Amino acid sequence: MADVVLSRELARQFTDGETRVAVEAGTMRALVRELDAKFPGIGAALGDGMAVAIDGQIFQDYFLEEVGPNSEVCFLPAIEGG
Repeated sequence: MADVVLSRELARQFTDGETRVAVEAGTMRALVRELDAKFPGIGAALGDGMAVAIDGQIFQDYFLEEVGPNSEVCFLPAIEGG
């Protein structure tokens, strides 16, 4: 199962304060669906202005990225450059 790391704000809002959640999924799209099934509403929050780090590599458009069974997935506020 992937180890999903959430910000304290997301954890407070959706997971009763749990900042780490184990999720079984092969892609980020499936991972977000699983999280949303466990914690209704979190899916919309994760798709809005978020980036993701999968095993230390940051992705802005992450929905099609693969997730390994031992991956660490961290949701981060998207960084805008200029």
